[in-house]
Amino acid sequence: MSDQTRTDPFAQAYEAGGGRVYTVTGQDWDSVVSGAAENAEERIVVNMGPQHPSTHGVLRLILELEGETVTEARCGIGYLHTGIEKNMEYRNWTQGVTFCTRADYLSPFYNEAAYVMGIERLLDIEDDIPEKADVMRVLLMELNRISSHLVAIATGGMEIGALTVMTIGFRERELVLDLFELITGLRMNHAFFRPGGVSQDLPPGALEAIREFVKLMKKRLPEYADLCNANPIFKGRLEGVGHLDLAGCLALGVTGPVLRSTGYPWDLRKSQPYCGYETYDFDVITRDSADAYGRFRIRLDEMWESLKIVEQAADRLSKLEGAPVMVADRKIGWPAQLAVGNDGMGNSLDHIRHIMGESMEALIHHFKLVTEGFRVPAGQAYVAVESPRGELACHLVSDGGTRPFRAHFRDPSFVNLQCTSVMSEGGMVADVIVAIASIDPVMGGVDR
Repeated sequence: MSDQTRTDPFAQAYEAGGGRVYTVTGQDWDSVVSGAAENAEERIVVNMGPQHPSTHGVLRLILELEGETVTEARCGIGYLHTGIEKNMEYRNWTQGVTFCTRADYLSPFYNEAAYVMGIERLLDIEDDIPEKADVMRVLLMELNRISSHLVAIATGGMEIGALTVMTIGFRERELVLDLFELITGLRMNHAFFRPGGVSQDLPPGALEAIREFVKLMKKRLPEYADLCNANPIFKGRLEGVGHLDLAGCLALGVTGPVLRSTGYPWDLRKSQPYCGYETYDFDVITRDSADAYGRFRIRLDEMWESLKIVEQAADRLSKLEGAPVMVADRKIGWPAQLAVGNDGMGNSLDHIRHIMGESMEALIHHFKLVTEGFRVPAGQAYVAVESPRGELACHLVSDGGTRPFRAHFRDPSFVNLQCTSVMSEGGMVADVIVAIASIDPVMGGVDR
Protein backbone atom coordinates (compact mmCIF):
# COMPACT_ATOMS: atom_id res chain seq x y z
CA MET A 1 0.00 0.00 0.00
CA SER A 2 1.45 3.39 -0.99
CA ASP A 3 1.86 6.32 1.40
CA GLN A 4 -0.85 8.22 -0.46
CA THR A 5 -3.29 5.33 -0.03
CA ARG A 6 -2.65 5.34 3.72
CA THR A 7 -3.30 9.06 4.09
CA ASP A 8 -5.99 9.69 1.50
CA PRO A 9 -9.43 8.58 2.77
CA PHE A 10 -10.74 8.73 -0.80
CA ALA A 11 -8.13 6.34 -2.22
CA GLN A 12 -8.43 3.29 0.00
CA ALA A 13 -7.08 0.06 -1.43
CA TYR A 14 -9.23 -3.06 -1.44
CA GLU A 15 -8.87 -6.72 -2.32
CA ALA A 16 -11.63 -8.46 -4.19
CA GLY A 17 -12.12 -11.74 -2.36
CA GLY A 18 -14.15 -14.82 -3.14
CA GLY A 19 -17.38 -15.93 -1.56
CA ARG A 20 -20.99 -16.44 -2.44
CA VAL A 21 -22.45 -13.73 -4.67
CA TYR A 22 -26.15 -12.79 -4.56
CA THR A 23 -27.67 -11.10 -7.59
CA VAL A 24 -30.73 -8.99 -6.84
CA THR A 25 -33.09 -9.02 -9.82
CA GLY A 26 -36.22 -7.49 -8.34
CA GLN A 27 -37.37 -10.10 -5.81
CA ASP A 28 -38.29 -9.20 -2.24
CA TRP A 29 -35.36 -8.27 -0.04
CA ASP A 30 -36.56 -10.94 2.45
CA SER A 31 -35.59 -13.68 0.00
CA VAL A 32 -32.04 -12.35 -0.18
CA VAL A 33 -31.75 -12.05 3.59
CA SER A 34 -33.18 -15.53 4.22
CA GLY A 35 -30.83 -17.03 1.65
CA ALA A 36 -27.90 -15.47 3.44
CA ALA A 37 -29.05 -16.32 6.96
CA GLU A 38 -27.67 -19.86 6.80
CA ASN A 39 -24.24 -18.41 6.05
CA ALA A 40 -24.38 -15.66 8.60
CA GLU A 41 -20.63 -15.46 9.10
CA GLU A 42 -19.87 -15.02 5.42
CA ARG A 43 -19.89 -11.62 3.81
CA ILE A 44 -22.58 -11.03 1.20
CA VAL A 45 -21.81 -9.49 -2.18
CA VAL A 46 -24.90 -8.19 -3.97
CA ASN A 47 -24.96 -7.16 -7.63
CA MET A 48 -27.44 -4.33 -7.93
CA GLY A 49 -28.03 -3.77 -11.61
CA PRO A 50 -27.05 -3.22 -14.36
CA GLN A 51 -30.80 -3.56 -15.04
CA HIS A 52 -32.36 -2.03 -11.96
CA PRO A 53 -35.00 0.71 -11.63
CA SER A 54 -32.91 2.66 -9.11
CA THR A 55 -29.55 2.87 -10.87
CA HIS A 56 -30.42 5.67 -13.32
CA GLY A 57 -29.69 3.51 -16.34
CA VAL A 58 -27.44 0.54 -16.86
CA LEU A 59 -25.17 1.12 -13.87
CA ARG A 60 -23.93 -1.91 -11.96
CA LEU A 61 -23.30 -1.55 -8.23
CA ILE A 62 -21.30 -4.23 -6.42
CA LEU A 63 -22.29 -3.98 -2.76
CA GLU A 64 -20.60 -5.85 0.06
CA LEU A 65 -23.01 -6.12 2.99
CA GLU A 66 -23.09 -7.00 6.64
CA GLY A 67 -26.78 -7.37 7.29
CA GLU A 68 -28.24 -4.26 5.67
CA THR A 69 -25.13 -2.14 6.24
CA VAL A 70 -22.96 -1.47 3.21
CA THR A 71 -19.33 -2.15 3.98
CA GLU A 72 -18.08 -1.65 0.44
CA ALA A 73 -19.63 -0.21 -2.75
CA ARG A 74 -18.12 -0.20 -6.22
CA CYS A 75 -19.45 0.93 -9.60
CA GLY A 76 -19.36 -1.17 -12.73
CA ILE A 77 -19.79 0.93 -15.87
CA GLY A 78 -19.52 0.42 -19.62
CA TYR A 79 -22.87 -1.25 -20.27
CA LEU A 80 -24.03 1.64 -22.47
CA HIS A 81 -20.83 2.28 -24.41
CA THR A 82 -21.81 3.59 -27.85
CA GLY A 83 -18.51 4.75 -29.34
CA ILE A 84 -19.71 8.34 -29.75
CA GLU A 85 -16.27 9.94 -29.44
CA LYS A 86 -14.66 7.48 -31.87
CA ASN A 87 -17.46 7.93 -34.40
CA MET A 88 -16.91 11.70 -34.32
CA GLU A 89 -13.39 11.16 -35.67
CA TYR A 90 -14.92 9.75 -38.88
CA ARG A 91 -17.41 12.56 -39.53
CA ASN A 92 -16.81 16.17 -40.52
CA TRP A 93 -16.87 18.88 -37.86
CA THR A 94 -20.54 19.79 -38.31
CA GLN A 95 -21.75 16.19 -38.40
CA GLY A 96 -20.08 15.61 -35.02
CA VAL A 97 -22.88 17.61 -33.36
CA THR A 98 -25.32 14.84 -34.28
CA PHE A 99 -23.23 12.34 -32.30
CA CYS A 100 -22.24 14.28 -29.19
CA THR A 101 -25.80 15.45 -28.52
CA ARG A 102 -26.63 11.82 -27.72
CA ALA A 103 -24.05 11.41 -24.93
CA ASP A 104 -25.74 12.93 -21.87
CA TYR A 105 -29.18 12.61 -23.40
CA LEU A 106 -30.92 14.53 -20.58
CA SER A 107 -28.86 17.65 -21.28
CA PRO A 108 -28.07 17.44 -25.01
CA PHE A 109 -27.63 21.18 -25.56
CA TYR A 110 -24.66 21.26 -23.18
CA ASN A 111 -22.86 18.54 -25.15
CA GLU A 112 -23.47 20.52 -28.31
CA ALA A 113 -22.39 23.82 -26.73
CA ALA A 114 -19.05 22.52 -25.43
CA TYR A 115 -18.29 20.90 -28.79
CA VAL A 116 -19.18 23.78 -31.11
CA MET A 117 -17.50 26.35 -28.84
CA GLY A 118 -14.35 24.24 -29.04
CA ILE A 119 -14.54 24.33 -32.84
CA GLU A 120 -15.11 28.10 -32.77
CA ARG A 121 -12.05 28.54 -30.56
CA LEU A 122 -9.91 26.55 -33.00
CA LEU A 123 -11.30 28.59 -35.91
CA ASP A 124 -10.69 31.81 -33.92
CA ILE A 125 -14.22 33.06 -34.60
CA GLU A 126 -15.45 33.29 -30.99
CA ASP A 127 -15.86 37.05 -31.32
CA ASP A 128 -17.77 36.70 -34.60
CA ILE A 129 -20.69 34.67 -33.24
CA PRO A 130 -23.89 36.74 -33.69
CA GLU A 131 -25.45 38.06 -30.50
CA LYS A 132 -28.75 36.38 -31.30
CA ALA A 133 -27.07 32.97 -31.59
CA ASP A 134 -25.49 33.40 -28.15
CA VAL A 135 -28.80 34.45 -26.60
CA MET A 136 -30.59 31.49 -28.19
CA ARG A 137 -27.91 29.16 -26.85
CA VAL A 138 -28.35 30.55 -23.33
CA LEU A 139 -32.14 30.29 -23.61
CA LEU A 140 -32.05 26.65 -24.72
CA MET A 141 -29.40 25.64 -22.20
CA GLU A 142 -31.38 27.10 -19.29
CA LEU A 143 -34.59 25.45 -20.46
CA ASN A 144 -32.54 22.26 -20.67
CA ARG A 145 -31.29 22.78 -17.10
CA ILE A 146 -34.90 22.97 -15.93
CA SER A 147 -35.91 19.80 -17.80
CA SER A 148 -32.86 17.90 -16.50
CA HIS A 149 -33.42 18.95 -12.88
CA LEU A 150 -37.07 17.97 -13.21
CA VAL A 151 -35.99 14.45 -14.17
CA ALA A 152 -33.48 14.34 -11.30
CA ILE A 153 -36.12 15.31 -8.77
CA ALA A 154 -38.81 13.11 -10.34
CA THR A 155 -36.71 9.93 -10.51
CA GLY A 156 -35.19 10.56 -7.09
CA GLY A 157 -38.67 10.95 -5.64
CA MET A 158 -39.89 7.79 -7.37
CA GLU A 159 -37.02 5.76 -5.92
CA ILE A 160 -37.96 6.60 -2.35
CA GLY A 161 -41.69 6.13 -2.93
CA ALA A 162 -42.78 9.73 -3.56
CA LEU A 163 -44.70 8.90 -6.73
CA THR A 164 -46.54 12.22 -6.88
CA VAL A 165 -43.19 14.00 -7.24
CA MET A 166 -42.39 11.69 -10.15
CA THR A 167 -45.66 12.28 -12.00
CA ILE A 168 -45.62 16.07 -11.70
CA GLY A 169 -41.88 16.17 -12.54
CA PHE A 170 -42.40 14.44 -15.84
CA ARG A 171 -45.56 16.47 -16.45
CA GLU A 172 -43.53 19.70 -16.38
CA ARG A 173 -40.68 18.19 -18.38
CA GLU A 174 -43.13 17.48 -21.21
CA LEU A 175 -43.79 21.22 -21.43
CA VAL A 176 -40.07 21.92 -21.87
CA LEU A 177 -39.75 19.23 -24.52
CA ASP A 178 -42.68 20.80 -26.35
CA LEU A 179 -40.72 24.06 -26.47
CA PHE A 180 -37.65 22.21 -27.77
CA GLU A 181 -39.78 20.63 -30.48
CA LEU A 182 -41.21 24.01 -31.44
CA ILE A 183 -37.77 25.66 -31.70
CA THR A 184 -35.53 22.86 -32.99
CA GLY A 185 -37.98 20.37 -34.50
CA LEU A 186 -36.95 17.61 -32.07
CA ARG A 187 -37.65 16.79 -28.43
CA MET A 188 -34.20 15.26 -27.84
CA ASN A 189 -30.91 14.83 -29.75
CA HIS A 190 -31.34 18.18 -31.44
CA ALA A 191 -28.03 18.87 -33.25
CA PHE A 192 -29.25 22.48 -33.22
CA PHE A 193 -26.05 24.25 -32.10
CA ARG A 194 -23.70 24.50 -35.07
CA PRO A 195 -20.16 25.84 -35.49
CA GLY A 196 -20.70 29.55 -35.98
CA GLY A 197 -24.15 29.86 -34.39
CA VAL A 198 -27.36 27.88 -34.37
CA SER A 199 -29.17 25.98 -37.09
CA GLN A 200 -32.21 28.23 -37.56
CA ASP A 201 -33.96 31.30 -36.25
CA LEU A 202 -36.82 31.14 -33.77
CA PRO A 203 -40.10 30.12 -35.38
CA PRO A 204 -43.20 32.37 -35.15
CA GLY A 205 -44.88 32.18 -31.76
CA ALA A 206 -41.84 30.79 -29.93
CA LEU A 207 -41.34 33.76 -27.59
CA GLU A 208 -45.02 33.77 -26.62
CA ALA A 209 -44.86 30.03 -25.86
CA ILE A 210 -41.72 30.54 -23.75
CA ARG A 211 -43.35 33.32 -21.71
CA GLU A 212 -46.44 31.17 -21.12
CA PHE A 213 -44.19 28.36 -19.92
CA VAL A 214 -42.34 30.66 -17.48
CA LYS A 215 -45.64 31.94 -16.12
CA LEU A 216 -46.93 28.40 -15.61
CA MET A 217 -43.71 27.14 -14.00
CA LYS A 218 -43.81 29.91 -11.43
CA LYS A 219 -47.11 28.40 -10.29
CA ARG A 220 -45.97 24.78 -10.50
CA LEU A 221 -42.52 24.92 -8.85
CA PRO A 222 -43.94 25.74 -5.39
CA GLU A 223 -45.76 22.38 -5.54
CA TYR A 224 -42.42 20.58 -5.23
CA ALA A 225 -41.51 22.70 -2.22
CA ASP A 226 -44.90 21.99 -0.60
CA LEU A 227 -44.55 18.25 -1.21
CA CYS A 228 -40.94 17.81 -0.14
CA ASN A 229 -39.14 20.66 1.59
CA ALA A 230 -40.64 20.25 5.05
CA ASN A 231 -42.04 16.75 4.60
CA PRO A 232 -40.75 14.79 7.65
CA ILE A 233 -40.65 11.47 5.74
CA PHE A 234 -38.82 13.02 2.78
CA LYS A 235 -36.34 14.81 5.05
CA GLY A 236 -35.84 11.66 7.10
CA ARG A 237 -34.75 9.76 3.99
CA LEU A 238 -32.46 12.51 2.65
CA GLU A 239 -30.97 14.48 5.54
CA GLY A 240 -27.50 13.29 6.49
CA VAL A 241 -27.52 10.68 3.69
CA GLY A 242 -24.84 10.59 0.99
CA HIS A 243 -22.59 12.94 2.92
CA LEU A 244 -19.52 14.25 1.08
CA ASP A 245 -17.64 17.28 2.35
CA LEU A 246 -15.69 19.91 0.40
CA ALA A 247 -12.34 18.14 0.83
CA GLY A 248 -13.84 14.98 -0.68
CA CYS A 249 -15.33 16.86 -3.61
CA LEU A 250 -12.04 18.59 -4.40
CA ALA A 251 -10.07 15.35 -4.09
CA LEU A 252 -12.39 13.58 -6.53
CA GLY A 253 -12.92 16.46 -8.97
CA VAL A 254 -16.65 16.58 -8.24
CA THR A 255 -18.64 19.54 -9.59
CA GLY A 256 -22.24 20.68 -9.91
CA PRO A 257 -24.92 20.48 -7.19
CA VAL A 258 -22.86 17.90 -5.25
CA LEU A 259 -20.03 20.43 -4.89
CA ARG A 260 -22.32 23.40 -4.25
CA SER A 261 -24.08 21.45 -1.47
CA THR A 262 -20.86 21.86 0.55
CA GLY A 263 -21.24 25.65 0.43
CA TYR A 264 -18.64 26.23 -2.30
CA PRO A 265 -20.18 28.55 -4.97
CA TRP A 266 -18.39 27.09 -8.01
CA ASP A 267 -20.44 27.69 -11.15
CA LEU A 268 -18.71 28.17 -14.51
CA ARG A 269 -21.43 30.59 -15.62
CA LYS A 270 -20.06 33.00 -13.00
CA SER A 271 -16.43 31.94 -12.58
CA GLN A 272 -15.59 31.41 -16.28
CA PRO A 273 -18.47 33.03 -18.21
CA TYR A 274 -19.29 32.00 -21.78
CA CYS A 275 -22.06 32.92 -24.26
CA GLY A 276 -22.44 36.25 -22.46
CA TYR A 277 -23.56 34.78 -19.12
CA GLU A 278 -21.78 37.63 -17.34
CA THR A 279 -24.51 39.97 -18.64
CA TYR A 280 -27.39 38.02 -17.04
CA ASP A 281 -28.70 38.55 -13.53
CA PHE A 282 -28.85 35.31 -11.53
CA ASP A 283 -27.48 33.80 -8.32
CA VAL A 284 -25.33 30.73 -7.66
CA ILE A 285 -27.30 28.50 -5.30
CA THR A 286 -25.41 26.81 -2.45
CA ARG A 287 -26.25 24.87 0.72
CA ASP A 288 -23.98 23.83 3.57
CA SER A 289 -25.45 20.43 4.47
CA ALA A 290 -23.29 18.39 2.04
CA ASP A 291 -25.99 15.72 1.86
CA ALA A 292 -28.74 14.44 -0.45
CA TYR A 293 -31.31 16.86 0.98
CA GLY A 294 -29.08 19.86 0.22
CA ARG A 295 -28.61 18.68 -3.37
CA PHE A 296 -32.37 18.33 -3.82
CA ARG A 297 -32.94 21.87 -2.53
CA ILE A 298 -30.16 23.23 -4.78
CA ARG A 299 -31.77 21.73 -7.89
CA LEU A 300 -35.15 23.12 -6.89
CA ASP A 301 -33.76 26.62 -6.35
CA GLU A 302 -31.64 26.49 -9.52
CA MET A 303 -34.80 26.05 -11.58
CA TRP A 304 -36.00 29.44 -10.27
CA GLU A 305 -32.69 31.01 -11.33
CA SER A 306 -32.97 29.40 -14.76
CA LEU A 307 -36.45 30.88 -15.16
CA LYS A 308 -34.96 34.32 -14.43
CA ILE A 309 -32.34 33.80 -17.16
CA VAL A 310 -34.95 32.49 -19.63
CA GLU A 311 -37.06 35.63 -19.08
CA GLN A 312 -34.05 37.89 -19.69
CA ALA A 313 -33.09 35.94 -22.83
CA ALA A 314 -36.65 36.13 -24.18
CA ASP A 315 -36.68 39.90 -23.64
CA ARG A 316 -33.40 40.24 -25.57
CA LEU A 317 -34.63 38.05 -28.42
CA SER A 318 -37.73 40.18 -28.83
CA LYS A 319 -35.39 43.09 -29.68
CA LEU A 320 -33.33 41.02 -32.14
CA GLU A 321 -36.07 40.27 -34.64
CA GLY A 322 -34.50 39.37 -38.01
CA ALA A 323 -30.92 39.41 -36.70
CA PRO A 324 -28.54 36.73 -38.02
CA VAL A 325 -28.05 33.48 -36.11
CA MET A 326 -24.98 32.23 -38.01
CA VAL A 327 -21.58 33.74 -38.77
CA ALA A 328 -21.35 35.65 -42.03
CA ASP A 329 -18.55 33.41 -43.37
CA ARG A 330 -20.42 31.14 -45.80
CA LYS A 331 -17.50 28.70 -45.81
CA ILE A 332 -18.42 27.81 -42.22
CA GLY A 333 -22.16 28.49 -41.95
CA TRP A 334 -23.98 25.27 -42.73
CA PRO A 335 -26.84 25.80 -45.24
CA ALA A 336 -29.70 25.01 -42.87
CA GLN A 337 -32.35 27.67 -43.41
CA LEU A 338 -35.05 25.17 -44.23
CA ALA A 339 -38.36 25.80 -45.94
CA VAL A 340 -40.57 22.72 -45.77
CA GLY A 341 -42.24 21.82 -49.06
CA ASN A 342 -45.45 19.95 -49.79
CA ASP A 343 -43.61 16.65 -49.39
CA GLY A 344 -42.55 17.54 -45.86
CA MET A 345 -38.93 17.91 -46.91
CA GLY A 346 -36.73 20.48 -48.57
CA ASN A 347 -34.18 23.24 -48.20
CA SER A 348 -34.62 26.98 -48.54
CA LEU A 349 -36.33 27.49 -51.89
CA ASP A 350 -34.36 30.67 -52.56
CA HIS A 351 -31.12 28.82 -51.83
CA ILE A 352 -32.02 25.96 -54.18
CA ARG A 353 -32.99 28.41 -56.92
CA HIS A 354 -29.65 30.19 -56.53
CA ILE A 355 -27.36 27.16 -56.54
CA MET A 356 -29.27 25.17 -59.16
CA GLY A 357 -30.18 27.89 -61.64
CA GLU A 358 -28.03 30.96 -61.15
CA SER A 359 -24.52 30.08 -59.96
CA MET A 360 -22.35 27.07 -60.73
CA GLU A 361 -19.85 28.33 -58.13
CA ALA A 362 -22.54 28.31 -55.45
CA LEU A 363 -23.48 24.73 -56.35
CA ILE A 364 -19.85 23.60 -56.13
CA HIS A 365 -19.41 25.39 -52.82
CA HIS A 366 -22.61 23.85 -51.41
CA PHE A 367 -21.53 20.37 -52.52
CA LYS A 368 -18.05 20.66 -51.00
CA LEU A 369 -19.34 22.13 -47.72
CA VAL A 370 -21.93 19.41 -47.22
CA THR A 371 -19.89 16.40 -48.36
CA GLU A 372 -16.40 17.37 -47.25
CA GLY A 373 -16.89 20.10 -44.65
CA PHE A 374 -14.64 23.00 -43.73
CA ARG A 375 -11.05 22.71 -42.53
CA VAL A 376 -10.07 23.64 -38.99
CA PRO A 377 -6.52 24.88 -38.25
CA ALA A 378 -4.29 22.41 -36.43
CA GLY A 379 -4.32 22.79 -32.67
CA GLN A 380 -6.27 21.81 -29.60
CA ALA A 381 -8.92 23.44 -27.44
CA TYR A 382 -10.65 22.67 -24.15
CA VAL A 383 -14.01 24.33 -23.51
CA ALA A 384 -16.10 23.78 -20.39
CA VAL A 385 -19.73 24.65 -19.65
CA GLU A 386 -21.82 24.34 -16.49
CA SER A 387 -24.22 21.50 -17.21
CA PRO A 388 -27.01 20.46 -14.78
CA ARG A 389 -24.61 17.85 -13.34
CA GLY A 390 -21.45 19.97 -13.21
CA GLU A 391 -18.50 20.81 -15.45
CA LEU A 392 -19.06 19.32 -18.89
CA ALA A 393 -16.12 19.96 -21.20
CA CYS A 394 -14.91 19.01 -24.64
CA HIS A 395 -11.26 18.58 -25.58
CA LEU A 396 -10.79 18.84 -29.33
CA VAL A 397 -7.64 18.13 -31.32
CA SER A 398 -7.39 19.14 -34.97
CA ASP A 399 -4.70 18.09 -37.43
CA GLY A 400 -5.84 20.71 -39.93
CA GLY A 401 -8.34 18.47 -41.66
CA THR A 402 -12.09 18.42 -42.17
CA ARG A 403 -12.83 16.20 -39.17
CA PRO A 404 -11.60 15.96 -35.56
CA PHE A 405 -8.36 14.09 -34.94
CA ARG A 406 -9.68 13.53 -31.41
CA ALA A 407 -12.82 14.56 -29.58
CA HIS A 408 -13.04 13.74 -25.88
CA PHE A 409 -15.68 14.79 -23.36
CA ARG A 410 -15.13 15.40 -19.68
CA ASP A 411 -18.57 14.30 -18.50
CA PRO A 412 -19.59 15.24 -14.94
CA SER A 413 -21.64 12.06 -14.46
CA PHE A 414 -18.50 9.98 -15.05
CA VAL A 415 -16.41 11.99 -12.59
CA ASN A 416 -19.14 12.34 -9.96
CA LEU A 417 -19.82 8.59 -9.86
CA GLN A 418 -16.54 8.28 -7.96
CA CYS A 419 -18.48 9.56 -4.96
CA THR A 420 -20.65 6.45 -4.78
CA SER A 421 -18.44 4.43 -2.47
CA VAL A 422 -17.62 7.35 -0.16
CA MET A 423 -21.28 8.34 0.11
CA SER A 424 -22.60 4.79 0.58
CA GLU A 425 -20.15 2.84 2.72
CA GLY A 426 -21.23 2.66 6.34
CA GLY A 427 -24.87 3.41 5.46
CA MET A 428 -27.85 1.20 4.79
CA VAL A 429 -28.74 -0.42 1.48
CA ALA A 430 -31.72 1.94 1.15
CA ASP A 431 -29.35 4.90 1.48
CA VAL A 432 -27.35 3.75 -1.57
CA ILE A 433 -30.41 4.51 -3.69
CA VAL A 434 -30.70 8.01 -2.22
CA ALA A 435 -26.97 8.69 -2.67
CA ILE A 436 -27.03 7.66 -6.34
CA ALA A 437 -30.15 9.75 -6.95
CA SER A 438 -28.48 12.80 -5.38
CA ILE A 439 -25.52 12.45 -7.78
CA ASP A 440 -27.99 12.25 -10.71
CA PRO A 441 -25.75 10.31 -13.12
CA VAL A 442 -26.75 9.78 -16.74
CA MET A 443 -25.16 6.65 -18.12
CA GLY A 444 -25.13 7.92 -21.70
CA GLY A 445 -22.64 10.53 -20.56
CA VAL A 446 -20.67 8.10 -18.39
CA ASP A 447 -20.03 5.47 -21.05
CA ARG A 448 -20.24 7.47 -24.32
